[in-house]
Amino acid sequence: MEKFKSDISGKEFPGNEKVAATMVRQPIYEVIKQDNPDFDDSCHLSVTELNQYREKYITEFLQRELGELSETEAKVVESLKNKTLLADDPEDDDAKSTFGQRVADRVASFGGSWTFIIIFVAILAGWIAGNVFLLSNKGFDPYPFILLNLILSCVAALQAPVIMMSQNRQGEKDREKAQNDYMINLKSELEIRMLHEKIDHLVMHQEQSLIEIQKIQTEMMNDILQKIEKKV
Repeated sequence: MEKFKSDISGKEFPGNEKVAATMVRQPIYEVIKQDNPDFDDSCHLSVTELNQYREKYITEFLQRELGELSETEAKVVESLKNKTLLADDPEDDDAKSTFGQRVADRVASFGGSWTFIIIFVAILAGWIAGNVFLLSNKGFDPYPFILLNLILSCVAALQAPVIMMSQNRQGEKDREKAQNDYMINLKSELEIRMLHEKIDHLVMHQEQSLIEIQKIQTEMMNDILQKIEKKV
């Protein structure tokens, strides 16, 4: 396979990765020029090197637009370089949760259901009916049901912080999902920008190939015309 030497790194690459400097878009050309002052329109580089400078251009673009890159933007740039996914599996969060967090989620889920309300109302009705009618208000908890009020207060005192724990954890999960959505959207936008760069590169390469073909056809026509003139 034919190879060529890059004018940037001096390394050899396959011929199908050869890219002329004239086919590099101006913003990326300027980034290359900063690191390689001798790089001009007569030079060549590889597609791999061009992609590296595209990523560098994106990083510098983010720094200009957003200032110092936050941990979130740094993750996006790192994901672009390593070609990894940012989407998280929601089941992973449940697998990492502690026993206490899982109990809090179950309690909050059950405490906010109609099943809990119906069971709770049935217990209250049975408690009141048993003490008032069956035990003639002389049972273990006569009216005004002081023991029942104590039990209800204890249940409320325990249930409230457990539900708050579950809500705080759900809020944290929502924030993480929102941050993950932001990173995915940012990465998609940058990948679309890179895709435009690659499409422009292909279009320019195709145009250059067509121009070369036209030159060859013109030379062939000139040769044919010269042969005809000689015969005449």
